Formats: sequence, C-alpha cells, structure tokens
Amino acid sequence: MTAPEQDGLTPRIDTSRPHPARMYDWFLGGKDNYPVDEAMGRQMLAVEPGVPVMARVNRAFMHRATRWLAGQGVGQFLDIGTGIPTEPNLHQVAQRTAPAARVVYCDHDPIVLAHAEALLRGTPEGAVDYVQADARDVDAILEQAGKTLDFGQPVALSMIALLHFVSDEDGAYALVDRLVSVLAPGSYVVISHLTADFHPEAARKVDEMYRANTLTLAPRTRDRFAAFFEGLDIVEPGIVAAETWHPELGEPVPGQDDVVSAGYVAVARKG
Repeated sequence: MTAPEQDGLTPRIDTSRPHPARMYDWFLGGKDNYPVDEAMGRQMLAVEPGVPVMARVNRAFMHRATRWLAGQGVGQFLDIGTGIPTEPNLHQVAQRTAPAARVVYCDHDPIVLAHAEALLRGTPEGAVDYVQADARDVDAILEQAGKTLDFGQPVALSMIALLHFVSDEDGAYALVDRLVSVLAPGSYVVISHLTADFHPEAARKVDEMYRANTLTLAPRTRDRFAAFFEGLDIVEPGIVAAETWHPELGEPVPGQDDVVSAGYVAVARKG
C-alpha cells in the first residue's frame, strides 16, 4: 500500500464539518460517518428524498462499467476519488471477470486511508494498491500509480462522482486532460457527474448547503460534462442517466424507477 509520509500517523480526520465522501457513505447505509455528516445528509433528504437511491444508482453504474471494461479486455484500472470502501469494490468487480487485473485506488480523504487495507484484498494473480493524494496532484498520482500500472498499456481511468467537487477555477478540465494525455491508445475514461439539469430547484438548495459549510459543489450541464471527453470516442449508449447505461450488465437498484437521476454518466475510448 502506498501511503503519505505522516511520521507513521494517519492524517487527522476533521469531524467539525461534513465531508462529501462520508455523506455518500451515510446515504449508502455505511458506518464510516459522523453526526455532522448525517445532519447535512438529513437536510439534503428534506430537499430531495431520493438521494440515497441516486447514490446507489451511481455506484451500480460503476459496477456495470467496470464489468463491461473487464469484458473488453481492459486489465488495468486507475480509480481516482475512490471514497470509503463499500463492497463490492471496483477491484472485486474487475477481478471476477479478469482475475489478473491490476487496480490502483486514489483518494485524499484520511478516513479512506484509514480503511484502505480493506481495498487491498485482491486475487493472487492480480494487484491492488492505494495512493493517498489529492485528485489535482496529477504528477504524484501518476508517479505512485506507475509502480503498479503500466501506462504503456491501456488503462481504464475511473472518476466516479468526483469532478463535481472540483470547480472550473480549481482545474477540473486541466486535471482530466493531463491524465488522459498519459493514457495509451485503447484506454478508457469513465465519469459520473452531478447535474442541475433535472432538479434545478433542489440543486440550488443543495448548493446553498454546501456553500454554507464551505464545501465546493460544481454541478455541470450536459454540454459542460461532454467537454471532459473532448478528443475521445464516447461508447454506446453515449451520455445518459446512470441507470440507463447498459442496465443488462447488473441488477436494478430498488426504487430507481421512482426517482429522476441527478447526474450524467459516460464511458469513452482513447483512439
């Protein structure tokens, strides 16, 4: 496992304000969250009761996309913005189809680091590693991930529910461009992203909550989401709501027919 140099200590977990990864964990029914996360989560539920279902739909998309990629022969995965481990994790899905798959997870949240060992139990034939780094520190990510992945061969770059926490001013498009630039031909990019297109009033209220807690939230329109894939070939069915991306590759999420998706997803190939 790759960990930051912290004099042997895990970085301090800030429980004084909510954190998106811990709120996501709470929506998924996890235990790695704190009262401050639950409090904001409940505020969001008051605005949009379907958020927990949306979170599960987003995670189910990751499972299906990973399964599809492994079925295409992709044997390497770089997952940035991993979040708190929730089984099945990406490497478990990938290695069920491709036991020799090599997976590197990356996240900046210290609570993910604290549980990273749970992410490292892969198949004997494959490899799994963890990089503690901010998504915007692309050079550090590539240097550490390169110890496990061969960037001369195709890699699936996965950024699930990550980029809407990075503003344009903070370099969201630049970090994607930099990462894609080092990928070999035949690589893929997988992104899921929050939008205000479907729930404009609810999105406005959630944005106010985030601002009140000094958190960044940057939901993007379909066109702005599509801009992440410039120069890439988006595979079928294109840019769609998460639940409509190859539903045949997984089981439907209970309740998904009763909510309107809050985000876009797509998978694209580098030629």
